[in-house]
Amino acid sequence: MLGTRVILQDVWDATRAWDTIQTERVSFSMGATPFLADLVSAPNAPAPADCRLRQFVCAGAPIPRVLVQTATEKLGLGIIAAWGMSECGVVTITRPQDPPDTVFNSDGRALPGMAVRVVDEADQPLPPDTEGRLKTQGSCLFVGYLKRPEAYAVDADSWFDTGDLARMDAGGYIRITGRAKDIIIRGGENIPVAEVEDLLYRHPAVQDAAVVAMPDARLGERACAFVSLKASQQFDFDTMTAWLAQAGMSRTYWPERLEIVPDMPRTASGKIQKFELRERAKGLGG
Repeated sequence: MLGTRVILQDVWDATRAWDTIQTERVSFSMGATPFLADLVSAPNAPAPADCRLRQFVCAGAPIPRVLVQTATEKLGLGIIAAWGMSECGVVTITRPQDPPDTVFNSDGRALPGMAVRVVDEADQPLPPDTEGRLKTQGSCLFVGYLKRPEAYAVDADSWFDTGDLARMDAGGYIRITGRAKDIIIRGGENIPVAEVEDLLYRHPAVQDAAVVAMPDARLGERACAFVSLKASQQFDFDTMTAWLAQAGMSRTYWPERLEIVPDMPRTASGKIQKFELRERAKGLGG
């Protein structure tokens, strides 16, 4: 860490984190989206002029545009977006000099020594701004899973299939749009899950949002939205559909069921456990 001091917190608590940040003059931190959201909403979050924290690298889960904007405006933080995996570490990242719009709308471009590309089902590179499967290769890529050689999805040219869906612009900046296994196909129409979730995150009552497939006898799948709310807020199905309509989202993509939950199931690193939500949704379809 170039000789800098590292402060650790055994159990995450945003209020205690701010006390530590301010007391110990912590200027840099990194974590998944939920941790940044907790810092933004903590009751003791400092004003921009008093905030010791200067930069926060946000990774591990899709970053809602509204969260980046709020962190920038409320705390004066410089937000850096990143994408990576346990299998390869951080692969893409925005740069401190990138304009805010780049941070809002991308997960960065490849670091030196790493490469990414977006391909179709035939493994052919796609043109800019087209959604496809994200692959990566480079010096930080792992060499395989212990006792699971069949799970090592690397082709003859050493490109690793990440399992993520993404778009890449002409400048090499990617935007994660979902997981291949999270695709919802409603009557032959692919629902852009990440876009729906991003719109739900923007509603002032919503703390967290996740959209998963709900089985349907006629259409195959429908979308079900799981939402947790900020304190003392109200949000129902009609509110959700009115919000999506106001944003101009096609009615075809709207979730057809809303489940309000007190908290989202998460991994230790803060990622929403969608497999658990999919299991819950199985009992809701018809």
